[in-house]
Amino acid sequence: MDLANLISQEDLIKRRSQIKKVFFYRICGAGMGPAAVLVKQAGFQVEGADSAFYPPMSTFLETTGIPLHKLDVVTPEFLKQYDLIVVGNSVSGKLDAARMIEKTGVPFTSFPSALGSLVLKEKNVIGIAGTHGKTTTTYFLTQMLESLGQNPGYLVGGIIEGRDPAKLGDKYFVIEADEYDSAYFHKISKFRLYELKNMILTSLEFDHADIFSSVEKIEDEFRAVMPNMKSTLILNQEYPSAMKLHKEYSQNSNQKWFLYGAGSETGPHNVKTFENGSEFEVKWKGETIPFKSSVVGGHNVLNITSCILYLLSEGFKVADVQKAALSIGMVKRRQEVRGKYKDMIVIDDFAHHPRAITVTLDAIHARFKGKKIVTIFEPISATARSSIFQNEFRDSLAGSDKVIIAKASIATTALGGQDLDVDKLAKEITAMGKPSQVATNLEELRTAIDKNIDQDGVLLILSNRTCLGLWESSFVQELKP
Repeated sequence: MDLANLISQEDLIKRRSQIKKVFFYRICGAGMGPAAVLVKQAGFQVEGADSAFYPPMSTFLETTGIPLHKLDVVTPEFLKQYDLIVVGNSVSGKLDAARMIEKTGVPFTSFPSALGSLVLKEKNVIGIAGTHGKTTTTYFLTQMLESLGQNPGYLVGGIIEGRDPAKLGDKYFVIEADEYDSAYFHKISKFRLYELKNMILTSLEFDHADIFSSVEKIEDEFRAVMPNMKSTLILNQEYPSAMKLHKEYSQNSNQKWFLYGAGSETGPHNVKTFENGSEFEVKWKGETIPFKSSVVGGHNVLNITSCILYLLSEGFKVADVQKAALSIGMVKRRQEVRGKYKDMIVIDDFAHHPRAITVTLDAIHARFKGKKIVTIFEPISATARSSIFQNEFRDSLAGSDKVIIAKASIATTALGGQDLDVDKLAKEITAMGKPSQVATNLEELRTAIDKNIDQDGVLLILSNRTCLGLWESSFVQELKP
């Protein structure tokens, strides 16, 4: 590994005016594509390459006018025409491509560093961090700022109907502050490079077992940025790790700190959730303020409460913030109703962590009172495929009436972890009075679905990928409005 041409964040900021042409290597990544567009909107000439181009990212990039190339045309001589190469996290340090980039003589960096240095340095950046709720809360705050007459920039790590995943905007910039690492040469959390001025920490517990060996290692990533942030930090006090950070840093007189959560003085309190919305109260400067919103479920009430606190701390009027909270859209694959299958309501959700499963099931029960829930769970992330949460998955999935586990065929990459025992998981959930079974391929999954049809029920599909190919199969065409 030759990192002689790896440009530091500090040098990249200093040399910003000298950079004209920027090349994104593996541009179709979920973060790389939006980052490339933001760099282009910031005034740079941007091009990129990847091995293949698929919608929706390819469609999004084509609309921006960014020239796209196939990787097989990218040679050292080709790359020498650029002032900066941005390397995607999908490029392993063991690949020949990494050696080629390193030897071009062109400065290179990761997309979080490029984004922080070239785009975000002069913005009022609000990082939405945490184990759960990052994408949703990023979108919530973006919508509320727009309702308040602002033109916020944003980067949302999910698909939003009728909206690009990123926009440069004006004063405010809301970004999903991911704790996952940045590149083979930047083995630090992305949010450490985003030049954050503010942070909302929605939650903090162990995840990403392929990167971190303990929750303390994740806490350390936050310790690297919190002391240097210039403005507001809002933490959910329901998480012990978040409270450790609060105890360590909240005495900084240059920062404003706020805590929220059901057990906090702030709230949300008196939460009532219905099929089409929620009501709750937030305490601000000694006043109890009522709110109504279209968001459903206790966890989404928590998410929107964090946004409310930030907006009130920025000086927006209470009445205006109340109005901004009323009508809020959701990111796709977050409690998204996809239609009906044989009269069962089908819901697609991204939950893949035990706590996320619990709060999602709570929201579905509140939204569809009295209906039986058949849950399909695909444990596909490195952490979910491991035995780390064996018992926690049992307890969270038991909130369903029936469970189908879609078994992934790939072993976990969790550090020192063993594979999740899905047969044991199904057996133990069944012993708790909730019939459960395992499906190992799409055919078995379809058979299991058909055997568990409840015409007055909900089919909840929990997966952060395709669920054994279900979402790419004829199942989608069979859904009815």
